[in-house]
Amino acid sequence: MTFADPSQVEKTVAAPAPAAAANVRDLRLDFFRGIAMFIILIAHTPGNFLTSWIPARWGFSDATEIFVFCSGMASAIAFGRGFDRVGWLLGSARVAFRVWQVYWAHVGLFFATLALTVALTDSGYGTRNYWGQLNLWMIFVESEKWTNPNILLSFMTLRWVPNYFDILPMYMVVLMLMPVIMALSNVNKWLVAAFIGTVWIFAQKQLWINLGLPQFYIGLPAEPWGDRNWFFNPFGWQLIFFTGFAFMRGWLPKPPVNTVLIAVAAFIVLANVPLSNIGVREFGFEWARDWRSDNKMLIDKSSFGILRFVQFLALAYLCWVAAGDKGNRLLATGTGTIARIWARCLAIILKVGQQSLAVFVVSMFTARLMGFTMDVFGRDTGTVLLVNGLGGCILIATAYGAGWFKSQPWRVK
Repeated sequence: MTFADPSQVEKTVAAPAPAAAANVRDLRLDFFRGIAMFIILIAHTPGNFLTSWIPARWGFSDATEIFVFCSGMASAIAFGRGFDRVGWLLGSARVAFRVWQVYWAHVGLFFATLALTVALTDSGYGTRNYWGQLNLWMIFVESEKWTNPNILLSFMTLRWVPNYFDILPMYMVVLMLMPVIMALSNVNKWLVAAFIGTVWIFAQKQLWINLGLPQFYIGLPAEPWGDRNWFFNPFGWQLIFFTGFAFMRGWLPKPPVNTVLIAVAAFIVLANVPLSNIGVREFGFEWARDWRSDNKMLIDKSSFGILRFVQFLALAYLCWVAAGDKGNRLLATGTGTIARIWARCLAIILKVGQQSLAVFVVSMFTARLMGFTMDVFGRDTGTVLLVNGLGGCILIATAYGAGWFKSQPWRVK
């Protein structure tokens, strides 16, 4: 998911040039996607007490929304403009090639993580069955039971999608909808809105159950031996992806920066706190627990409930305003020590955001290793912070390594 020349971004951080603003990638895109990568690492590490305080605990949306929304924006840059330059057919071919790349990243992540969990379980140092922790019993314990259909063939054809490995398949399906969106946009932009809205509505499982029409629900089966569906329903999550896509394409106008909108967005974000995990856990709002139970459909993560969308847009607007036009407020000002430290931190975050596919795959693998490390060495505050810090360093190294390889330094210039 890298769509910018890393050297261009780093030069922007060090010495922004107003005259070239039209050619400069919006720093906010890579900045918030980079932040999301670190949050995703923390959230996927078993037994990590830091997960109790990540942004997801303060509202309905979480880092997944950031990742998907920003990916939609980045896709508008990488693929949307490709459709403009080379036409619908070749533009679709480029999207198909990206889907192919993401597919093999998904396959590689699964088998690498599977091998790791087997090694950790057999090491004698851990305290858990690590492949069982990922609910992979059908491979090792019940493999004969599931020989027909073949478990590995089911995985390779995406008919078996384990919950821990469900984000990339969702992303692939959403990408495959892009040629449809571009074709509709050539006819009328309102057709795009109608298509996205209609698909999202049909992905709301509880809605159709409540209406007594469960057959109208659209989803994808996650296992051939049961009735479980993909946890991340791509037909629900395409709403936020194509919202980001539409903003970057200019189909949706930039919201104005004014006191009224800021106040409304702030109210929505703050009103979410009592209803959030923090509200129930820290403030003891039992009525909020009941409200969440009674209104699961509105905040459902699997189908992407509407209140998740509303809360995310409000939070994104506040962050967009705070960061300034094209993220200019993120840039360090002055020459002091703090400014230099922040400039370096910003460059690192941007690099992680630029290389988000490689970083995401490594983070999902690293999170299992971090959980094992804490099982062995304990979960006191110092150990947990150290392990999370080392995990963050692995993501940073991955981002810079991926950027180096993609720059193809061996090519003769």
